[in-house]
Amino acid sequence: MANLYSHRDTNIRKTWVLMTGFFLFVIALGYFISYLYDAPAILYGAAIVSIVMNITAYWFSDKIALATSGAKPVTREQALDLYRIVENLSITAGLPMPRLYIIPSGQINAFATGRNPEHAAVAVTEGALSKLDENELQGVLAHELSHVGNRDILVSTVVVVLAGVISMISDIFLRFGGLSRRDDDNRGSNVTAIVAIVAMILAPIAATLIHLAVSRKREFLADASGALLTRYPAGLASALEKIAQDQMPLRHATSATAHLYLANPFKGRSRSGWFTKLFMTHPPVEERIAALRGLEV
Repeated sequence: MANLYSHRDTNIRKTWVLMTGFFLFVIALGYFISYLYDAPAILYGAAIVSIVMNITAYWFSDKIALATSGAKPVTREQALDLYRIVENLSITAGLPMPRLYIIPSGQINAFATGRNPEHAAVAVTEGALSKLDENELQGVLAHELSHVGNRDILVSTVVVVLAGVISMISDIFLRFGGLSRRDDDNRGSNVTAIVAIVAMILAPIAATLIHLAVSRKREFLADASGALLTRYPAGLASALEKIAQDQMPLRHATSATAHLYLANPFKGRSRSGWFTKLFMTHPPVEERIAALRGLEV
């Protein structure tokens, strides 16, 4: 029978696959760029930057995300109802109690972050606390705890960081590198140079598409896991309906953290053509609501 942990091991394996795949991609990209500019140091630099940024993100990603969002820590005494709901859900899910934060915004939203359940944090907007009833808030918080239990927070961190590394390396050489190709007679040098240029152009696009595709799949999984946790899919479905109608801006939202939130924090960007969907950090709210309504008995 499916439960909160049914996809945990799979996500951990996928995390290592993503880390290895992106690392090899960075090495390949660094090799082509170093060949193009006849500068072996570029390859070593790309590998070092990738490793350092990945380690930094693993240990400090939660602090970065919380600081960027403007979230403020709250104690049990300051937010007793919020603590009570999260504590009960955590016990039910068999998870440690996460640190709780409140984001000073009227938008209905929330996110979870941290490298593992023992170091997790859940941040909720003031709008979610004031505009949602208890069942809806439970649905939202169960969704975020599902991200914690399913290890989605680790997957998201790894994808964001490694995609960012690839985009950064490519952008540096596209903007500031001169096209000073190696002057030798090696067979295929021109082909290698062309491949390097194409890789520099396509790398940010590929990294972004993979990052966003992984994020969307995680949202459907967290919706289903959250519904199993509360045994009341209508709660989260109702919350998503309110979110769809909510046009309050989220001032501290950035493109780097948008995928962490329960729903797209950027309002007015919900057109759903097939090409547009490739670049969305979340599935259309209507699709998520329909899936949850289908779970109702």
